[in-house]
Amino acid sequence: MRSGGVRSFALELARGPGGAYRGGERLCGRVLLEAAAPLRVRALEVKARGGAATHWLEGRSVGVNAVSSDYAAAETYLRRRQLLLRDTGETTTLPPGRHEFLFSFQLPPTLVTSFEGKHGSVRYCIKATLHRPWVPARRARKVFTVIEPVDINTPALLAPQAGAREKVARSWYCNRGLVSLSAKIDRKGYTPGEVIPVFAEIDNGSTRPVLPRAAVVQTQTFMARGARKQKRAVVASLAGEPVGPGQRALWQGRALRIPPVGPSILHCRVLHVDYALKVCVDIPGTSKLLLELPLVIGTIPLHPFGSRSSSVGSHASFLLDWRLGALPERPEAPPEYSEVVADTEEAALGQSPFPLPQDPDMSLEGPFFTYIQEFRYRPPPLYSEEDPNPPLGDMRPRCMTC
Repeated sequence: MRSGGVRSFALELARGPGGAYRGGERLCGRVLLEAAAPLRVRALEVKARGGAATHWLEGRSVGVNAVSSDYAAAETYLRRRQLLLRDTGETTTLPPGRHEFLFSFQLPPTLVTSFEGKHGSVRYCIKATLHRPWVPARRARKVFTVIEPVDINTPALLAPQAGAREKVARSWYCNRGLVSLSAKIDRKGYTPGEVIPVFAEIDNGSTRPVLPRAAVVQTQTFMARGARKQKRAVVASLAGEPVGPGQRALWQGRALRIPPVGPSILHCRVLHVDYALKVCVDIPGTSKLLLELPLVIGTIPLHPFGSRSSSVGSHASFLLDWRLGALPERPEAPPEYSEVVADTEEAALGQSPFPLPQDPDMSLEGPFFTYIQEFRYRPPPLYSEEDPNPPLGDMRPRCMTC
């Protein structure tokens, strides 16, 4: 059979070029074959491949010679094979025209997000191979994207992140004063497009003005043979106003928006993609004061009501710690026990400051009313050295030896 018997040979995926997959899903598609004449075929197979690979060179000098070290590593996540036309030892003749062969693969439950870096990558593809007698094999290849979900609605990623640093400003071995920095964000996990409110306090005790800045930094780490290669890039940044000598500045939630970036890759043996919020203060004549807070960029955004572990109370305490809210100057005392607990359920409902909703589909077990119940009563009164119930003057003091 002539080599020109195949007019076209292509692969198509069910989701199209822009579709992404995740672990545990089915990868479906078809092989399209158009024959210009009767076509003798020995076999037709489809393979699904996926994995991570890293590679880089490091040069060093040995005497007058330059020696280059090669570092490479690989890890396989997907390896599937399906025969659409089995090789039985005899050829199969296909009539002229268009032929379609369907295939389907079950993806492993856990995969790593697709990634392209300078010294490594995570790639997934489908390959179709047409075997014919006495003719070189015809091949078609299609790349597909995998995005492994990263849910930020977990206690670890909803926990606030905070830190503090200080540095002595020096110039020609002279002490110019102390510069201190403290920063905090409300959680660790974010998704692309979200805004990170940055809370920071800069205290400039030096004799020169300093400049605070903040940035989201992506760090790509490639690993092979016990060695590491890192590449860092700033994906978003903001700059504050200069802080004069002896002055103090407070960031009350400066907005830093996360651009469209890939999610964090934390569970790969040969490469990692990490993110961090770096808050720094540029000090003239001295190395910058740097504070780093870890971030995780996810794919599943924050639930409207947050996680069960997060509450309005924790957020309120977060704001109070940074002077963004204030308690009442004279907090009211908590109610008496008799005012809270009634003899019957009807009395309790009647005394409640938040009556039950009329909608039967809503209950106090929902997340919305969980927040309301948390702030039903005010905190206890402030501590005082004066006894609110002093002893009567005509009472005889009791002897300790009696």
